[in-house]
Amino acid sequence: MRTVFGSWKYIFKNIWFLLPFAVVPAVFMALSLDYSCIGAVWSDFFSGDPRAEFSELFHAWSFLRVDSWLGFVYSLLAVVSVIVFMALLLAFVEKHMRLGKRTLSGIWSQFLSSLPSVVFAVLVYLAIYEIWAVVLSAVMFALSEISATVTVYIFDVLFILVFAFVLIYLATILYLWLPCKQMTGFKFFEALIYSYRLMVGVRGKLLLSFAVSEVVIFLVLCGCSFLPKPVFLIVGFVLFVLAFLSFCVRMEAIYFETDKLDREDLRRHKWEV
Repeated sequence: MRTVFGSWKYIFKNIWFLLPFAVVPAVFMALSLDYSCIGAVWSDFFSGDPRAEFSELFHAWSFLRVDSWLGFVYSLLAVVSVIVFMALLLAFVEKHMRLGKRTLSGIWSQFLSSLPSVVFAVLVYLAIYEIWAVVLSAVMFALSEISATVTVYIFDVLFILVFAFVLIYLATILYLWLPCKQMTGFKFFEALIYSYRLMVGVRGKLLLSFAVSEVVIFLVLCGCSFLPKPVFLIVGFVLFVLAFLSFCVRMEAIYFETDKLDREDLRRHKWEV
């Protein structure tokens, strides 16, 4: 269970050092959610009418808002802030785990060297997710043409579960690539092959970890879509703070675990604050 929940111990132990890295991305990620479409889709779904237009379904699943210029700006800022603060957070956590020091000195150079890789990884994850959202929305829209409502419910739930598994499976493929490239200096394909080999041994546990996070975020956001928008945004912000920290910290923790590297942050050093 260390692979599934081990990162949370690190997060809560170091929360005041990690929290500043997550605030800005979480704000814009929460604002990138289309509250009206999410509320409309799931309100109809739970009221006995699991049918919605393709555009509503896609806006409910997607992180790229196109309903307004302001929504588009929020989505753009979410992507940029995730890139910047992920690169900073990974540099900070990697230094702490490798040297046992929770300081900002030296992470700027690490940030600059890892930034291109982080840009690539974030854009790949975004592309995968948005393609996933398009396909799932199209499938659910096609299913809405079935006349039997019970059948629509059954197939909707089935396909959501299948697509969720596909999404988290795809997320694992590139998951250890960033810390591997950051720590080893390997080229793109060398780091990808090596990190994939490391990940295979913990894939089942990693899938479970992602699934737990995904289910919690999905259920809580769906539930809060029935509440006033400010409540929805606040809850979304808190969820994305935790999700952002968990995604990044777990990435580093699992890499150290699978590559059999010593974690200096687990030891007591006289210079640790």
